[in-house]
Amino acid sequence: MNTVLESLYTRKSVRAYTRDPIPEDVKMNILLAASNAPTAGNQQLYTVLTITDPALKTRLSETCDHQPFIAEAPLVLIFCADTLKWYDAYAACGCSPRAPGPGDLMLAVSDAMIAAQNAVTAAWSMGVGSCYIGDIMENCEEHRSLLGLPPQVFPAAMLVFGYPTAQQLNRPKPERAPLAGIVQENRYCRRDGDATARMLAGDTAKPYREWMQAFCKRKYHSDFASEMNRSVGTYLQAFLPEAEESPQPLECE
Repeated sequence: MNTVLESLYTRKSVRAYTRDPIPEDVKMNILLAASNAPTAGNQQLYTVLTITDPALKTRLSETCDHQPFIAEAPLVLIFCADTLKWYDAYAACGCSPRAPGPGDLMLAVSDAMIAAQNAVTAAWSMGVGSCYIGDIMENCEEHRSLLGLPPQVFPAAMLVFGYPTAQQLNRPKPERAPLAGIVQENRYCRRDGDATARMLAGDTAKPYREWMQAFCKRKYHSDFASEMNRSVGTYLQAFLPEAEESPQPLECE
């Protein structure tokens, strides 16, 4: 197996780190890997925030579902879907750009997430663990304020990085669904209950139905899911057709 496939197959989420800092050259290689990811029209429709302020890391650890390991991580990156930087470039050149729309947002989110995945794969190849923090999409109003985000810049993903502890290295990677449950040919076929059970039941410690009911309550009906939907909906308001006001550029202090 080549080293790229090995990194892809073995990489797992890491939530506990040693006290070792991440050297600057390793950090730069992670960021360069992200910036070399596939991107729509070579636009790189994202901005990466490097969170170095300890107080800000601590606050993010609280607003992102009270997860202390975020504050302890030696490297924290937030990948923002950025529909403003090209808008501002167009405006500066007299192109009279329209306001960014939902399609622009979705394209920017895709760009940001592809770059983020490049970052975690590169990090793992250098012995650095990582964990996606989906909670950055929650608490829209507070995260906008903390990070200085205008409505048209969406925090698509937060990643924390660090060298894994021995326990984290030895912890088995959760089993993924078999390809038969993931891959379909030519067109989408909605699965019935028996088909989804065959796809998912291999990863359950409890009887499948009992496990599914508990998982639904913990994930799909969680407070996190409700807040995330509210928060993402708030962001989407800026991209709806009735939002006719053009974005206003923000000055960095």
